[in-house]
Amino acid sequence: MTSIDEFRTRARRWLEQHAKPFDESADYDMEGSSVPLEESKRFQKALWEAGFAGITWPKEYGGQGRGAEELIAFSEEAADFELPTGPFVIGLGMPGPTILELGTEEQKRRYLPPMLRGEEIWCQLFSEPGAGSDVASLQTTATRTENGWVINGQKVWTSGAQYSDFGAIIARTDPTLPKHKGITMFVVDMHHPGVTVRPLVVATGQAPFNEVFFDNVEVPADAVIGEVDKGWDAAVVMLRNERVAIGAGGRARSNPLSYDSLLELARARGAHTDTAVRRRLALLYARESALTTYGRVLHEETTAGLQIGARGSAAKLAGAELSLWAADLAQDILGGDVVLGGADVERVAAAIVGAPGGATAGGTNEIQRNIIGERVLGLAKDPGVDRNTPFNQLKLSR
Repeated sequence: MTSIDEFRTRARRWLEQHAKPFDESADYDMEGSSVPLEESKRFQKALWEAGFAGITWPKEYGGQGRGAEELIAFSEEAADFELPTGPFVIGLGMPGPTILELGTEEQKRRYLPPMLRGEEIWCQLFSEPGAGSDVASLQTTATRTENGWVINGQKVWTSGAQYSDFGAIIARTDPTLPKHKGITMFVVDMHHPGVTVRPLVVATGQAPFNEVFFDNVEVPADAVIGEVDKGWDAAVVMLRNERVAIGAGGRARSNPLSYDSLLELARARGAHTDTAVRRRLALLYARESALTTYGRVLHEETTAGLQIGARGSAAKLAGAELSLWAADLAQDILGGDVVLGGADVERVAAAIVGAPGGATAGGTNEIQRNIIGERVLGLAKDPGVDRNTPFNQLKLSR
């Protein structure tokens, strides 16, 4: 038995002992779990103690120091179980890898181990009411003081802000520079008295996002991630990590629009004998498999220290398009029952309603296509007429 096989077997045994098998009839929220936060923290700590958290992260920062093959093996085994790790997805998929790449040695040793152990939860603070797809138009400011910086402004569509301990925020530090410059990324304490979090209810009736207000929030000088006024470079790194995490993270069986879920739905509805449905299910399986394979490649390259660049946008775009396509298939399987409802279709109906959000969250499909066209295919770049204009001379609205 190879070391990968041994790792996979050990992971399977641990999951069978500590995690609940995936239940088609269970009620999962948009983060894939419905358990209390403290239970999620206990599970994350146990996961780390067993050697299954931070699988590819360096040992000196709390990780396991293993390769992408072990990470993929664990993900494949975990797909059959309900893992209450939703609150940690943002931190471990976005701020964590960014700090690992750009953070100081002190930041890595301070923030990464508690993140892996489930002791501290992180969120990402990028979008604003007037800066969504065009994040570089952000108007939140960070003003330098004798001891650090003071942040004022508003962020929106922030997942997990209501229970986060820290956030990675980008703010305007020099408005005399063009909008992609004069931005800095900071670590911000979400428990600071100047931070106010308000939930945002979406079409499904859930509130997975928040708007966050910052009123004279002080951060120390060593809270800068990367370099002052070069926060857009840090933001690109985090957005790359975000798009890989969203697009190449695999589709758990808890996802009502996954192949496994829709196959069971078709069987329960007697639609699995319909030739057209069978063909579309086969295509869904093929598209999921292709996306999983592409995600494997990106994870292996990242672990090997290679720069995947804008190809992360291809994974994000493919994942968002797949969800929309699967939502159409789910509607056809359910027929009129998607409107009439019923306990057995509520989860699927909610996923159908929520699917278009995946084409917006993490950067719209249109933005991903622009990135792929310009940076992967080498097509002509968008003119960007405001690219070289000082930010304080732009006409913006909130």
